[in-house]
Amino acid sequence: MSEPQFKQLRRSYGFDEVAIVPGDVTVNPDQTNIDFQIGDLVFSIPIVASAMDAVVDVKSAALFSKMGGLAVMNLEGVQARYDNPDEVLAEIARASYAEVTSLLQKIYSQPVKENLLGERVQAVKKAGAICAVSVTPANTKRFAPIVTEAGADIFIVQSTVTSARHVSKSYRGLIFSEICKSVPIPVIVGNCVSYSACLELMRTGIAGVLIGIGPGAACTTREVLGVGVPQVTATIDCAAARDDYFRESGRYVPIITDGGFRKGGDLCKALVAGADAVMLGSVLAQAEEAPGYGYHWGMSHPHPALPRGTRIKVGTPATLEQILFGPTSVTDGSQNLVGAIRTAMGVCGAATIKEMHEVEMVIAPAITTEGKSWQLSQSH
Repeated sequence: MSEPQFKQLRRSYGFDEVAIVPGDVTVNPDQTNIDFQIGDLVFSIPIVASAMDAVVDVKSAALFSKMGGLAVMNLEGVQARYDNPDEVLAEIARASYAEVTSLLQKIYSQPVKENLLGERVQAVKKAGAICAVSVTPANTKRFAPIVTEAGADIFIVQSTVTSARHVSKSYRGLIFSEICKSVPIPVIVGNCVSYSACLELMRTGIAGVLIGIGPGAACTTREVLGVGVPQVTATIDCAAARDDYFRESGRYVPIITDGGFRKGGDLCKALVAGADAVMLGSVLAQAEEAPGYGYHWGMSHPHPALPRGTRIKVGTPATLEQILFGPTSVTDGSQNLVGAIRTAMGVCGAATIKEMHEVEMVIAPAITTEGKSWQLSQSH
């Protein structure tokens, strides 16, 4: 006799549990179109550099833009708190494991200097790059006019969990529809993982949505709060919201899967799950040109009472160009990510990313280990 259930759970899937099914027709990889569009801005690769201090500064933003991607600068990190951010980043990298959390809490307790907001935007623009900046909902109304006046191209409102409706007795919440009307540039909002939250966000008029809660290599939200949905399922659900909203409104709002990526295959699976682009943090923190000196940390790490991030050592095994375009000196899929995307699209017969959305995917928990016993035994 079956017992009554209080909750019915559904199965959800991460990158390691699924595999892409090749197509009946193949396409030359060099003939695939992997363009990604936000508003009127078009990028030649569907990769966004995460708004994290160990990933994006003025120099890396300019370099990433020249390579065809979009880099997002965190305007509530060290770049906008300190006149000398490089010295502060070096101090974080030198800190011992035992002292790094308290050091980060101290460093990020310094106030944001409003004069630096515009200066950093102008520096990125002066370098000839498209400038995207990220702020939290609490500072959106105050910072938005400053960065738009300075010439920012894309404005991102980002927190661990973002919804179109926020309940608070203490203040009038952030109304995204009002922000979209007052900010003359595309507004991207994140992060969310559910169909309903994504659909509501799109209905406010925003230009893009970031998908993912807690999967990042340096994020501990899932351990601390128990909150999150594995990225393949989260992307599929939010892609369904995007497609339904397009049918409802005639306006296409791209979704960007943010976090949890390690290898090229993960990027390809996200695109098949429905992503229009991916946002990378720790993978790009490994670049020789990255500002984190071989380390990476979550931006929820410095919280004064409940830190939800950790500093990890990622090293600097390759240049940014090698990571994105190769040539690769390793066989594990951690370099030449763009080549991996194009090749996967070729074997699936997908000429565009939207065609990649139609490719079949199967549940395959053994996809990374099947037949690989020799590799696994020799990997240490």
